[in-house]
Amino acid sequence: MWNDKYKKELIKKRQEVLNGGGRKRLEKQHREGKLSARERLSILFDKDTFMEVDGLIESRISDFHMDEKWIPGDGVITGYGKINGRLVFAYSEDFTVIGGTLGEYHSLKICRIMDRALEMRSPLIAISDSGGARIEEGVSSLNGYSGMFLRNTNASGVIPQIAVIMGPCAGGACYSPAICDFIFMTESTSRMFITGPGVVKEVIGEIASSFELGSAEIHMKKSGVSHFVFKNDEECLNGVKKLLTYLPSNNEERPPAAVGSSSNISHALQEIVPDEQRKVYDVRKVIDAIVDLYSFLEVQAFYATNLVIGFGRLNGQVLGIVANQPLVMGGSLDGNCSEKGARFIRFCDAFNIPVLSLIDVPGFFPGTKQEHGGIIRKGAKLLYAYSEATVPKVSLIMRKAYGGAYIAMNSKNMGADMVYAWPIAQIAVMGAEGAADIIYRKEIENAKDSETARMEFIEQYKNNFMNPYLAAKRGYIDEVIMPEETRQKLIDAFDMCKTKCKNIVRKKHGNIPL
Repeated sequence: MWNDKYKKELIKKRQEVLNGGGRKRLEKQHREGKLSARERLSILFDKDTFMEVDGLIESRISDFHMDEKWIPGDGVITGYGKINGRLVFAYSEDFTVIGGTLGEYHSLKICRIMDRALEMRSPLIAISDSGGARIEEGVSSLNGYSGMFLRNTNASGVIPQIAVIMGPCAGGACYSPAICDFIFMTESTSRMFITGPGVVKEVIGEIASSFELGSAEIHMKKSGVSHFVFKNDEECLNGVKKLLTYLPSNNEERPPAAVGSSSNISHALQEIVPDEQRKVYDVRKVIDAIVDLYSFLEVQAFYATNLVIGFGRLNGQVLGIVANQPLVMGGSLDGNCSEKGARFIRFCDAFNIPVLSLIDVPGFFPGTKQEHGGIIRKGAKLLYAYSEATVPKVSLIMRKAYGGAYIAMNSKNMGADMVYAWPIAQIAVMGAEGAADIIYRKEIENAKDSETARMEFIEQYKNNFMNPYLAAKRGYIDEVIMPEETRQKLIDAFDMCKTKCKNIVRKKHGNIPL
C-alpha cells in the first residue's frame, strides 16, 4: 500500500499548475475583459476532452531573481483534445504567469505540441497572450521562437494552423501567427506589432499608441494580417470552432461533408444581378443564393473588399469561393485583393478544397499608385495560385470579364475544369466604349455626327464581339446557362470533378512572385 504522502504531493503539484499566476492576477485578467488560458481551452474543446501535457515543466533560469518566479507550466498550457469530435492540438499562453513571456521551457512545450500535431496529422491552434520574449532568459528566448517558426513552416500545407490573438503579441512573436493559415483577433484586447510605441517613438520620433500600431481594427481593415475579428474571447473561440467545420484535419483528407440544404433562391439571381453592366450589386447575395442555406463563411471580410473570399457548402460539400465585388472599385483587381485571393486559393489547394470563381471584373485597377505599388508582381500571385492549383476549379462568368483580369480569374486555359457563363456575360479585351474608340477611331472622326456614329459602333462591337457565344464557339466557355440553372450546374460540375487527378511536373517547388 502506497504512503499517502505521494498522493498528497501529486495533488499539491496539480493544484499549483491549475493556480497559474494566482487569484489576483486572474482577477486582473478578467477586469481587462480577457478569459484565463484555461477558460479559453474549456470553451474551445468538447467537454472533458482536453488532456494537458508537460504541465509540471518549470524554467531553470535563476538570473535576475527568476528562481523566485518559477511556476509550474512556465506560462503556457499545452495539450490535445476533441473539437466537434475531431482530434486537435493546442497551446494557450497564460498572461498571469510572468506576463505569458516566452522562455526556454515555454518554447520547448510549444515546440513539442507542434511536433505532436504534425506527427498525428491534426490541426494546431495557438492562443497567444504574451509579453513576448522573456528578457531575463536572453538568447534562449530567441532560440525558442526560431524553433517555432521552423515547425510552423514544416507544418504549412500539411495540417491547418490557426492563431488566436487574445492579448499582446509583439516583436518576433508575431511571425508564428503570420505563418499560420488563419489569424483570429478580438476587438478590444488583441494587439500585434513588431515594434511597440516606445521603440517607435525613440527610433523614428513617431508617436503612435498600441491601438494605432496593431489593434484588431488596424489588422482587419488596413494591413490584412487578421482574417477574423470578434467582439470577445468567447465569440472568437466559437468562431474558430466554426471554421474547423470547413477544414480537413490534414492534407490527405477531404473537408468534412454535411447534409446539403438548398437556399431555394437561385431563381432570384436575375433580380440580384442587373443586366446593365454599370449597375452595381452585392456579390455576397449571389453567393448566398447559390450555396447551401447559411453556409457562407467570409474570410478577411473588411480587407481588400473588391474581392470576396470564403468557404461555403454546395449540396453539403465544402468549397472555397473567390468572387469579384462590383460594390467596390467596380470589382476590379488591385494588388491587395490579388494577394488576398492568391493566398486563399493556395490554402484551398493544399487542403483539397475545390474552388468556385464568380467573375464580374472590368480589369486591373489603373493608375500610378497601383503600378508603383507592384500590381504586376502582386497580380501575378493570383495568376500563379490559380495555375498551380490542382483541386477542382469551376468558373462562372456572370457579367463582364475583360482583359488580363479575365485571364487572372481562372479562365479556361488557366486550368478551369468547367467554365459557365450567363447570357448577359461579356468577354473581351476591354469594354465596348474603349474598344470602339480604338478600332473605329478614323470612322468616328470622319462622321458628320461623331457622337451618334460612336454610339452605333459601340453597339455594333457589343453585338458582334462581346456576347458569350463567341467565346463558347472557341471553346473558352463550356456552356451558357440561365441564372436559375446555376446551382444545379455547379453541383453537377463539382461532382464530376471529384475524382480529378492531375500529374504535377516534378520539382522541388515553384518560385511564386512574392
